[in-house]
Amino acid sequence: MINVTKTYLPPLDEYMRYLEGVWARNHVTNFGPLVLELETRLKEYLGVKHLFYVSNGTIALQIAVKALDLKGEVITTPFSYVATTSSIVWEGCHPVFVDIDPHTLCIDPGLLEDAITPSTSAILPTHVYGYPCDVKKIQEIAARHNIKVIYDAAHAFGVRYKNVPLVNFGDISTLSFHATKLFHTVEGGAVVTNNDELAERIGYLMNFGHKSESEFSGVGINGKNSELHAAMGLCILPRIPELIARRKEICDLYDLCLSNANLVKPYANQFTDFNYAYYPVIFPSENVLLRVINALKAQQIFPRRYFYPSLNMLNYINPWQNMPIAEDISRRILCLPLSNYLTNDEVLQISRIALESLAA
Repeated sequence: MINVTKTYLPPLDEYMRYLEGVWARNHVTNFGPLVLELETRLKEYLGVKHLFYVSNGTIALQIAVKALDLKGEVITTPFSYVATTSSIVWEGCHPVFVDIDPHTLCIDPGLLEDAITPSTSAILPTHVYGYPCDVKKIQEIAARHNIKVIYDAAHAFGVRYKNVPLVNFGDISTLSFHATKLFHTVEGGAVVTNNDELAERIGYLMNFGHKSESEFSGVGINGKNSELHAAMGLCILPRIPELIARRKEICDLYDLCLSNANLVKPYANQFTDFNYAYYPVIFPSENVLLRVINALKAQQIFPRRYFYPSLNMLNYINPWQNMPIAEDISRRILCLPLSNYLTNDEVLQISRIALESLAA
């Protein structure tokens, strides 16, 4: 069976060495030494001033919304994982969708200003599949209207734009370290900012609001992560360059095999150092996509309709907001299997089945 992804696991003996230290210290949570080490090393790798390692990417988004004290409307993308929208709703704000650019699949900055109202407090775009949003235009618009920017960078670990790690843009960026991600800690995420005042607030928010053992800055939540999870991250982080290199090889092979097919891929501009976290392809129609999915599943190969449906169609979004491009793309896009365990022969097999289905 070939799934859309397969969690990369480091050598067990290396992970066990970290666990032996955890057992010796009997310190498993509450900002243990491995959590602090991972935060330091991630800040160095990502070139950011402040990074808070939290329990998952959804909590990271919720903390970001709370840290900026957002109210009213938050402009966001309809083409992302459901957590992007649900975090806005969970924190008592109203998501206002802006359609996507059909080439990058990220939020279309040309449509942003028409969506801004006196109730708008922030823009929350997603770097879809790791492809960068137009960070320059978005920042110009946000500054002009005095609103905040949070980037959902769950897919963008290791991506650089004009040689700057992508998580440096916006007031806050959030990351997911779920087991399906390029860099993972089994479960986990991070809140990233270069703003000292925001960093102080985030530190309180993720730890129940504690300023000291008996003093609180205000309401907070338990967003902490454990030594066991941090140990996994410390094993995987040094391997990221080789993991990206192998994934690029797989993507290049897919490109070669599918070069004559009537398929479209999202566009990454020339200034992007990409991470090859996903291999999305856009089919000519939903019927063709379904035909390919069924043919692959018949051979125990499981791609994923990622993302489907378009988030403006969620049953808790009111009023209805029509997003024609996102709705269309979401019906026709498919992520083919991609992991560091995928072999060249498996890529050839998947490509052959897809091509045969396209020709049927």
